[in-house]
Amino acid sequence: MKNRPYPYYDIPDVDTLRGLIRYGEENGGEHTIFYTGRQNDEPMSFIEAAKKIRALGTFLLERGYAGRNIALLGENSTEWCLAYFGVTNSGNVAVPLDKELPQKDLAELVRRCDCAALFYSERLRSTVECFRSLGDALPPITFFPLAELEADIAEGERLLAEGSTAFDRVDVQPDTLACIVYTSGTSGKSKGVMLTHGNLASDVAATCKCVTARNTQIFLPMNHTFSWASAMFAAFLYSVDAHISPNMKRVVKDLNRNKPQNISAVPLMVEMLHKGIWQNARNQGKEGDLKRALTVSRALMKVGIDLRKHLFHLVHNSLGGNLEMIICGGAALDEKLQRDLYDMGINVINGYGITECSPVVAVNRNEHFRFGSVGQPLPCNRIKIYDPDENGIGEIYVSGSNVMKGYYKDPEATAEAFDGEWFKTGDYGRLDGDGFLYITGRKKNLIILANGKNVSPEELEEKLGRIEYVKEVAVYEEGRDITAEFYLDEEAYPDAQTRLTEDVKLFNKQMPLSKNIHKIRLRSLPFEKTTTMKIKRYLLNAKSTSSANK
Repeated sequence: MKNRPYPYYDIPDVDTLRGLIRYGEENGGEHTIFYTGRQNDEPMSFIEAAKKIRALGTFLLERGYAGRNIALLGENSTEWCLAYFGVTNSGNVAVPLDKELPQKDLAELVRRCDCAALFYSERLRSTVECFRSLGDALPPITFFPLAELEADIAEGERLLAEGSTAFDRVDVQPDTLACIVYTSGTSGKSKGVMLTHGNLASDVAATCKCVTARNTQIFLPMNHTFSWASAMFAAFLYSVDAHISPNMKRVVKDLNRNKPQNISAVPLMVEMLHKGIWQNARNQGKEGDLKRALTVSRALMKVGIDLRKHLFHLVHNSLGGNLEMIICGGAALDEKLQRDLYDMGINVINGYGITECSPVVAVNRNEHFRFGSVGQPLPCNRIKIYDPDENGIGEIYVSGSNVMKGYYKDPEATAEAFDGEWFKTGDYGRLDGDGFLYITGRKKNLIILANGKNVSPEELEEKLGRIEYVKEVAVYEEGRDITAEFYLDEEAYPDAQTRLTEDVKLFNKQMPLSKNIHKIRLRSLPFEKTTTMKIKRYLLNAKSTSSANK
């Protein structure tokens, strides 16, 4: 195994997921990859993982699966990762499914993606039984339990020992389709994004060249592309330890056991972490101490003295002791939150991505970043702002090797998504003079006022979310009113409802008249979200429990 210094500036230009696995095998050696810490789960090395992937690919090919769509359904696990790479590295097409979807929605996706086989976890057995009962409503499917994956791998190893060359004969090229990923459906029906080996490999290589990292903890859902580029794929290029959290309930325990240097998270998770730090300080009567420590830290950092680990050792110890970086993406991130965590010694590396771009498009660098920005474009793609307004804000267009092949069996949607070589993201933003990208909102979510002005709900949500007792907030148009719907922390703040009206009035005074909140809604339950913690906007206002005009 090579002795690789930190930081890593020698990330290779891999062009397929096969090349990714080979590089990890050669450079990661005996480092641990895909270890969950479950009972009877043994740590696995990069070398062993590569052998298992080759064996599983051989098993599939010898069973007659070549160039077929094969779905994966299950929680985060070593078996899920091996199945994913076994499918893609054998020239088949992986279709990762969201285990949190209702059975009828999963059945619809299985039908739409024409899957020939499906790997599933034991916890999803009832869902698979539902699929079996549908009979002719679904295509003929072979079901492979992930609990029996080791037996499938052993069969592949036997075939290899007997001289099978099926795996080596498969010609996996950059333009070979690797996976079909169904979008999370925050605004309605999901589409099947077709990503090639070249799309995925170029994106993760470019990301790793821009962000240096060491051992990681994977707890984002593995069916989502963000967890691939930021952790599952990246681990093979960084060639360092990678551990898996099977579910969100074990995150804190896993952080303290594995002591990662970095994790990946969506903004809502970062917000929860930040609020948890302040809530713990309040509960212990140390909120004043925390504020004073931040003031000292900021003053010292200005003169080049970094005592953050010492000043905030209790915070760091609660997160495993080694956490230096959170790679964040998926939605707008509060700049104040980002600054607070940085001053505590945890750098939130904010980025921007979209499934159709494999997914990362832009990212801040470890030492070259701007608060409030999602960073500069990756070297594998270009960004332009289409039809910018007087403030330079327009729709974000992307062109590059990471841009999808198209939507599965949907040529009309594919054609609509492109303007020549440029993919139309549907997100609005601006670029500053140094090429840093700032996201201002989602095109579909824009509130268009009677005077023609556009209001981004994400901007208002980010500011309203800073109110200490606000757990979640969503802004949308209701009739001609800009409405803010709140889920409040009434357990910690019993007077939250009483305070909210005055705080919203204060917010309105600080904002232009066109961005004033006209109506307040309260809810007793959190917003319904996708598994990547994005609010399902098409359901907004459906479960409101009370409302009041401002």
